[in-house]
Amino acid sequence: MNPQLRDAGPSAIKILTSHSSFSVLEALAPAYEQAARLEVAIEADSARTMLARIKGGETGDVVILGKAMVEELVTLGIASEATRPFARARIGVAVRAGAPRPDISSVEAFKRSMLAAKSIAHTVNGASGQYVPVLMERLGIAAQMKSRTVTRPGGYIARVVAAGKAEIAIQQIVELLAVPGVDLVGPLPDEIQKTFETSAAVFATSQRAAEAAALLRFLTGPTHAGVFREKGLEPASAGGA
Repeated sequence: MNPQLRDAGPSAIKILTSHSSFSVLEALAPAYEQAARLEVAIEADSARTMLARIKGGETGDVVILGKAMVEELVTLGIASEATRPFARARIGVAVRAGAPRPDISSVEAFKRSMLAAKSIAHTVNGASGQYVPVLMERLGIAAQMKSRTVTRPGGYIARVVAAGKAEIAIQQIVELLAVPGVDLVGPLPDEIQKTFETSAAVFATSQRAAEAAALLRFLTGPTHAGVFREKGLEPASAGGA
């Protein structure tokens, strides 16, 4: 799928991130622009693809990716060592709007629902998408699900379900909520849940490091916790990250 963009002028502070952070950044950017009188540009891609783009030479002012990815960029000298926890995300399940909701109230119920589904969908390069095959193996149903699994390289996999091309979407809740035409069933049961931590840092080559750092302080401020939760994320400001 194509990268997501929030365009701005050439003098804008540029954020490179993954799809899971795009919706909350897009929601908060206008308030920062009004307060700081600075434009914010955002470009999002699947986590793995964005990491590869950055390691291949693409740059900006701020990077927001998985914690381990940002740490790798710090080690490579691409990002500043002054990293900042950004958010935590959990995986959920969605179906087409109005469709019957599968029972995912327990591990066994989730397993039965997967086996009863005509098709499920997940990404390949996204963080949650990489976890789904591992989960199916763990549940002992990988072979049964193989022929019923629809994949896309990245992006919002719930769009496949909204279009009627798959019955169930499995992805980070923040990404499921970003797609119209689907209903969120809920999170995976705690025993098989996976939480993803994202971190933020300023690019070492940024010519506007002070402004980029100020943007990060604004984005991660405790007053924005409600926006994070509305979009399906747990803010780092809530503690524990």
